[in-house]
Amino acid sequence: MKNVILTEKAPASIGAYSQGIVLDTLIFTSGQLPVDIKTGKIIENDIAAATNASLQNVIAVVKAAGGTKDTIVKTTVFMKDLAQFAEVNAVYAEVFPENAPARSAIQVARLPKDVDIEIEAIAVKG
Repeated sequence: MKNVILTEKAPASIGAYSQGIVLDTLIFTSGQLPVDIKTGKIIENDIAAATNASLQNVIAVVKAAGGTKDTIVKTTVFMKDLAQFAEVNAVYAEVFPENAPARSAIQVARLPKDVDIEIEAIAVKG
């Protein structure tokens, strides 16, 4: 049985989707935009800060579902410009200093709200 994740500690959905889904012990997050949850504003023109915000929003959804940062097993990073990959990778390494999840990074033509980055994850409960 699948359960919908809903938390105020991550941005609300802006369309017909859930922040995440729990299926048995697996947690699937929707893509998280670089929204500062305290202000509700999108972080622009600073890929490092945007990456951190997206990752913190992913972690908030995972935590709301019963997981932790350390139970994230896979992320997918969607970027408007792979030339910024080194900056994104540096923030990723700060957030996941050990045992980082598997990751894919993909350059895309456009993202919702014209953000520079969106990150989704798969995690396990516990």
